[in-house]
Amino acid sequence: MLRSSPLARYLFLAYVLLIVDASLYPFSGWRDQGVAPLAFLAAPFPRYVTSFDVASNVLSYVPLGFLGVLALHPLVSGRKALATAALASFALSFALEALQTYLPSRIASNLDLAANVAGAFLGGLAGVSFAIRLEQGAGLRGLRHRLFASGWKADVGLVLLGLWLVSQLNPETLLFGNGDLRTLLAAANGTHYPPHLFMRTEAAVAGLNAAAAGLFASCLVAQVQARRWMILAVIGMALALRTLAFGTLFSPSDMLLWATPGALIGAAVGSLAAIVLAIVPRRTGLALAGLALMTATVLVNIAPENPYLAASLAVWKQGHFLNFNGLTRLVSWVWPFAALAYLMLFASERGHARS
Repeated sequence: MLRSSPLARYLFLAYVLLIVDASLYPFSGWRDQGVAPLAFLAAPFPRYVTSFDVASNVLSYVPLGFLGVLALHPLVSGRKALATAALASFALSFALEALQTYLPSRIASNLDLAANVAGAFLGGLAGVSFAIRLEQGAGLRGLRHRLFASGWKADVGLVLLGLWLVSQLNPETLLFGNGDLRTLLAAANGTHYPPHLFMRTEAAVAGLNAAAAGLFASCLVAQVQARRWMILAVIGMALALRTLAFGTLFSPSDMLLWATPGALIGAAVGSLAAIVLAIVPRRTGLALAGLALMTATVLVNIAPENPYLAASLAVWKQGHFLNFNGLTRLVSWVWPFAALAYLMLFASERGHARS
């Protein structure tokens, strides 16, 4: 008998939170603008609409519909799951559009609502098809349990690992440099430091974070033999997403703008360190991951601002990607602290610690 997937439910919840953040960013300037919160339903379509706007609204809700169907499976399946996921997506989009009425920087739109529901429906259709394959393919059905440690804590870890990959889409940080809270603190002036200091700092940030993320990922893997492959896969996906982000947010010619000598050296050394340490017991790996993550986060916040990165961002026009960048920025800020709390929680389970 098939059981429901806690991982699908956790991913669904995490994606709902991401949608809320992207829809209500920057969460400031709330006020009554003299417009009824439901007025957008009867309003005409916006006069200036681009294909990019429509496509982005459709695509942003495709994963929501997909994960919604999988979160319901197998308790609710087929057309009922599709209808439930679509209705839930409609309710979420409807509520967020109504709330946008109170944000001067956002425009509530019935076209956005329609595009969001369409995306959720398409994602739900894909989810129903995927759920059928889960039932028919024994190998695919047991993939999660064969590759990764059992239990809900491992599921939460996989969600956090996915969010770490999302954070790599934020171009405002050094490579892998999450947890940068210098906008809330007094940042050092980087113009008085020699170039080689920035390269060393960038290498240290990238290396420590690569080692931490690699060890974090390896501790979720059930078989010790597969841990090294997991580290390579995670770091490889992170670098691919980084390249995609720069190519999309800046220009295709700038897709390797992140690949500075310091970033490349740090990523290589950190990945190698994680691969070498992949054979240690899980509790030791969790402790090393936490130590590397803490050190990297401190370094990110005390390091001087890199003037070369700042110069690139100064001419960056966010345009259509303003809300998306606000989302990735938030994930980047929060991730190290959520990961540290999780590592302590995961290490407290004896069964996992002895593996």
